[in-house]
Formats: sequence, structure tokens, C-alpha cells
Amino acid sequence: MRFDNHRVVITAAGRDFGRTLAIRLADLGAEVFLSARSVAAAERVRDEIRDRGHQLVHAFACDLTDPASIRGFASSVARHTDRVDILVNNGSRYLEGPDLQSASDADVVDTIASGAAGTILTVKNFLPLLLNSDKPDVVTMVSACGTAGHHRSDAHDAFYAAKSAQAGFTEILSKRLRPQGVRVISLYPPDFDNADPLSEEWETIPRESKDALTAQSLVDCTLFAVAQPRDCFIKAFHFEQV
Repeated sequence: MRFDNHRVVITAAGRDFGRTLAIRLADLGAEVFLSARSVAAAERVRDEIRDRGHQLVHAFACDLTDPASIRGFASSVARHTDRVDILVNNGSRYLEGPDLQSASDADVVDTIASGAAGTILTVKNFLPLLLNSDKPDVVTMVSACGTAGHHRSDAHDAFYAAKSAQAGFTEILSKRLRPQGVRVISLYPPDFDNADPLSEEWETIPRESKDALTAQSLVDCTLFAVAQPRDCFIKAFHFEQV
């Protein structure tokens, strides 16, 4: 499917999976509004996409721990477009360490603020633009850490807490926004391989049943969900861990 008539907002698109998704959606014709904590990181990805011949891409700074920064991001996007068709909540700080004492208080607050409050405030501020679309979707990269009973990650307890907050938020949001035609789609991947989409590895990375989940498969799931007819509300993708 092509996405030529889609306007897509992606948070934390300056690296890793956010960058991957931005490049793939732009390749498929979408107009992409990408953010990163620093505008320089967002602009690097914007320039990579433009070098591929796709000019409909815009770069912004957005610190998901700062409500004013989130509001500013949404306001800046609104100056470019009157609607958003897909909002991808990709941003959430990762914090490693299974020992609760291993992280500073500031790291704990930053992790929970970016993943929990940051996701909620991003949806809140972009909701008016989403409601102007005739095909609005909210996609959130949660994590297997947001699944009840999950314990196989070495992520810090604060990261687990942030992802559990995202899971609870998207669950109720799906119910409450459905009457307005907004689909809320959540992905719960374990650790996965994120090959550079501009490298040869992107085409050659193994994707057999014995292999770890890949970014390619996460992109495919995302595109599949948003391409469905509007009566098809796919709430979540859960993935087995190798």
C-alpha cells in the first residue's frame, strides 16, 4: 500500500526505530513530521529522507519530558497542516538496570515522564489535528515490558513502570476514542534487531522462526494495521520472545 495522502507525526524519530519508520513511510509517499529531543537529530533524518527524493518531510525539536515543548511541537505542526492521519508515539527513554538502586532519582523521573506523561500529552495536543482526519490512527510503541507478568528484560523498574502506564493509557483511549473514529494501535515487542534501513543489512538480516524479531516486521505490522478498512480496529500486536 502507498501512503501518498497520509500525514504522519513520529516522536523520537532521530534514531533507532523512529528513524526507521520515518524513512519507510516517506518511501511509501507519506508526508512526515518528525521530532527528536534535539532539532539537529531530527534534521539529520529529514535530510536523509530528502536525499532519497522525498521532499515532504519536516523536522522539529520535542522534549517529551517538557509539556511546553510538546505543545510547541503540536503548534508547529499545525502551522503546516490542518490534519494528522497517523500519530506514532515512538518516544520513551530506555533505562537499563535490574537493580532498583542503580538509577538516580533524576533518571527515574525522566524515564517515567517521557514514556508516560509524554505519551499522554502528545496525544492530547495532537488530538484536534487527528479529529480533522477521516482516517485517524494513534500508534504507540509500548514494549513487552508493558505486558502484565513480563520479567525477561534487564530494563530498570522505572522503564517497566513507564511502559505499564502507556499500556493502561492506550487501553482506555481505544475505548473512548472509537466513537470519534480514532483507532488506537499498540505494539508490544521484546528486544528486537533494528538494522539501518539504508544499509545492505536491511535486505539480508535473517527473519526465520529461530531469529529475533526485526524492525522490518514491526514496520510491516504497523503498515498492515493502518491500511485496514475503518471497521477493523486492531488494538494490539503482542510478540513471542525468542
